[in-house]
Amino acid sequence: MSDEERSERPTTPEPAGVPEEKGVPEPGGVPTPPGTPLPPEVPTAAPEPEPGPVKRASGETGRQRLLAGLWPPRMSRAQLIVALLLFVLGLGLAIQVRSTSDSGALRGARQEDLVRILTELDNRTQRLQDEKRRLETQRSELETSSNQAEEARKQTEQKAQQLGVLAGTVAAQGPGINLTIADPKGGLEADKLLDTLQELRAAGAEAIQINDVRVVADTYFTQGSDGVEIDGHKVAQPYRFKVIGNPQDLEPALNIPGGVVQTLKKEQATAEVVRSEKIVVDALRPSKQPDYARSSSQ
Repeated sequence: MSDEERSERPTTPEPAGVPEEKGVPEPGGVPTPPGTPLPPEVPTAAPEPEPGPVKRASGETGRQRLLAGLWPPRMSRAQLIVALLLFVLGLGLAIQVRSTSDSGALRGARQEDLVRILTELDNRTQRLQDEKRRLETQRSELETSSNQAEEARKQTEQKAQQLGVLAGTVAAQGPGINLTIADPKGGLEADKLLDTLQELRAAGAEAIQINDVRVVADTYFTQGSDGVEIDGHKVAQPYRFKVIGNPQDLEPALNIPGGVVQTLKKEQATAEVVRSEKIVVDALRPSKQPDYARSSSQ
C-alpha cells in the first residue's frame, strides 16, 4: 500500500473517557482479562501494641506487697479452731514418737532380762500398794480415834522404829532368806557383790546384813588388794547375806534366768539360797547426831 492510500483511509476515532484496561496478573502468573472488576481492598488491621512493663507504685517492692498480703492474717473462727486442733494433734504425735523411741532400748534385751524387769516392776507395784493401804489405815485411825494426840504419838514411835531399821541403828527380825556365796578360786570381785545387793533391794529387801556389816543406804563396796571391803571393813568369804523381806519375792529374784545365781556360776562361784521364817539382823551402825540439821518442827 502506498503512502497516499494510507493517508486517504479514514481513521476510526476511539471512544473518549474509557481508559485502557490492563490485565492484572493473578496468583500463578495468569493475567486478569481486561474489563474484569478488581476485588475490593481488604483494610489491614493495625498491629496490636506489645505489652509493656506493668507500672508499679513508686517505692513498692515485691516483698512489701507479699508481706502486705500475708500480714495481718485474716482467719475466720473455724480456721482458728482447725489450726489449734492440728497443733494439739502434732504435739501428741511428737510425744508418742518420743516415748516409742525411749522404749526401743528393750527391743534388743534378752528374754531373761525382760522376765527379770517385769518381776521387779510387779514387786515394786505390790509394795507401793501395800504402803498406800498402810498410810490410809493410819489416816483412818487418826480421824476416828477419840484421843488423836495419843494416836499421833503412837504412830510417830512406830515411824521412828521403822526409820531406825532402815538406818541400821536398830536390830530387826522377820521372814527372809539366807544367801551364802562361796568363791573357792577367789575371782569374785566387789562389783558382783554390789549387783547381788541391788537385786535384793529391787526385790523388796528391808534389812540386809553381809557377814558382820549392816547394809544401809550409803553402803559402798571397794576392791582392795587382799579382797573385798564393805564400808571400809574387810569381808572374807564365804559371803553370808541375811536378808529380811518376803521370801516369795526374794528367792525367785535371785534364781530367774540370767539373774544373780547364773551370773555367779559364770564367775566360778556358788550361791545357796535358803528361806527362813525368822531372820535376825543384829549388826548395828552407830547413830550420828547431825551437827547443823535440826527438825523444822522445833
